[in-house]
Amino acid sequence: MKSETVIIIGAGPCGLSAAIELQKRGIDALIIEKGNLVHAIYQYPTHQQFFSTSEKLEIGQVPFYSTERKPKRNEALVYYRRAADEFNLRISPYEEVTSVEKTKNGFTLTSVHKGRKKHYHCRYVIAATGYYGSPNFMHIPGEDQAHVHHYFHEAHPYFKQKVTIIGGKNSAVDAALELEKAGAEVTVLYRGSDYSTSIKPWILPEFESLVRHGKIKMIFEAEVCQIDSDSIVYQKDGVKSHLASDAVFAMTGYHPDHRFLRNMGVNVDDDTGRPFYDPDTMETNAADIYIAGVIAAGNNANEIFIENGRWHGQLIAKAVLEKEAQPSR
Repeated sequence: MKSETVIIIGAGPCGLSAAIELQKRGIDALIIEKGNLVHAIYQYPTHQQFFSTSEKLEIGQVPFYSTERKPKRNEALVYYRRAADEFNLRISPYEEVTSVEKTKNGFTLTSVHKGRKKHYHCRYVIAATGYYGSPNFMHIPGEDQAHVHHYFHEAHPYFKQKVTIIGGKNSAVDAALELEKAGAEVTVLYRGSDYSTSIKPWILPEFESLVRHGKIKMIFEAEVCQIDSDSIVYQKDGVKSHLASDAVFAMTGYHPDHRFLRNMGVNVDDDTGRPFYDPDTMETNAADIYIAGVIAAGNNANEIFIENGRWHGQLIAKAVLEKEAQPSR
């Protein structure tokens, strides 16, 4: 069994930042990631542009240079690869942690890599698993069909296709713009009565213009009831309607993996989904287990972003170092 001081679960920007801060203090953490480096960002749409400016996405004081004030997905992928190389971070990709169990002097982690189980021992665990890997399902008939997607990546395959988007926030609007540009026939079904206030202000005017000119069909106050093989059933003002659809993108948001946290002994508030933790150290109620990044926000994913979650690593590294300095350690 391999022994480590710190294991970080998740190689997103906040997990990388925690590893860098620990390294600066003499602790070489191992990062275990079920995908690859910043896998959630890789899953973003190809031309996704960030809310934040490049300097607010920086980690480890590695400069992030962008051709625009707000960088795009591909620039971020290049940047985080460079930051990982800069510090020679130890990352084990395509390895999924399946359990974390408390032992007398730390934790035993079990993971699966290429179909084989691996075991580790460590003194501290940092969960930086984000939320992008757990979409919010609608739990309606037909949602599990192959033409229904909870992630949008590329518009080209939907040229001349009838595409329905469910949702009305940034991910839905971004997908609609890209699909319309690629020649898809786009309809957006949104249960809200007006445009979401969270939509990025620099893209809303373009979207509204396309709706006004009939390039995108926008239906407010629409409740989706069922998805069939070639259509979608929704209800508006008490009337059910059928909408022909070749593909459906259910952009209904994402949530943290509460079950994974609870299985580690971390208490989670049932209403907010927020884990119990000390904001000064990011240590949870389960001793020596820390959280970093958006997972700390619970169900409110708009509360913590890369630009503020990246600082969690400094708090964690300081706390771990103080514990390591104690005589009992």
